[in-house]
Amino acid sequence: MIIDAHQHFWIFDLERDSWITPEMGVIRKNFLPEDLRPVLRSNGVDGCVAVQAAQTDSETEFLLQLAEANDFVKGVVGWVDLRSPNLYGQLEKYSQFEKLKGFRHVVQGEEEGFMLQPDFIKGVGQLVAFDFTYDILIRANQLEEAFNFAVRLPNIHFVLDHIAKPLIKSGEIEKWSSDIRKLAELPNVTCKVSGMVTEADWQNWEKADFRPYLDVVFEAFGTERLLYGSDWPVCLVAAEYEGAKGILTDYLSMFSDREMADVMGQNAVKFYNLDV
Repeated sequence: MIIDAHQHFWIFDLERDSWITPEMGVIRKNFLPEDLRPVLRSNGVDGCVAVQAAQTDSETEFLLQLAEANDFVKGVVGWVDLRSPNLYGQLEKYSQFEKLKGFRHVVQGEEEGFMLQPDFIKGVGQLVAFDFTYDILIRANQLEEAFNFAVRLPNIHFVLDHIAKPLIKSGEIEKWSSDIRKLAELPNVTCKVSGMVTEADWQNWEKADFRPYLDVVFEAFGTERLLYGSDWPVCLVAAEYEGAKGILTDYLSMFSDREMADVMGQNAVKFYNLDV
């Protein structure tokens, strides 16, 4: 079974989605389940996890509605104001939705120290009461802060998105490698092998560009704590779905069938407690 543990849906809004710049023109349009379904089928993918792209309560509701109407959407990672004094009540409300598995905040866009704010740590800490997970979305220069954040919350199940977005295009790896290995020492942190093509040279990347970074995350996390994710449709600015997926499947050809099955699906089922 193959599960795409990281993809997005949206109805494109020029103001809300300002992060989608003109040079990303290929994704400045709507992307909905009817667009993804045939792509997953042609790539042998059995289901997916839809992850928030906007930081509103309506975004979470939008994704839950899509998941309810489409069986192949196995889980949702939504957004909620984790610093809200009314957070517990909101989490209690959301706990009734079986496909809502966790939450994410776009920390990559926040100022230094955001994750270490007491109200944010307190809020994320409340997720454990409802068995919700937390997706860590950061850039490579925020890895040290992410470690100091995650080490304070040993009971929360974390997953690091996009291997923390190393600067693959410029080949920078040493500091990222050191920091990600340190984060991987925390047993409650898992990592998504996703979002790599958009950190490379969009027009001229080669599979060999990713191998040093894959070597690091596979050594650091092991095949039992890595999840496959496409980051569709964002990946389309640099690769078609098949091409992005092929980077990982080619790399996994040196591993056992069991290890490949874990990374490509079983780990996502376990981490997000998916009903498959």
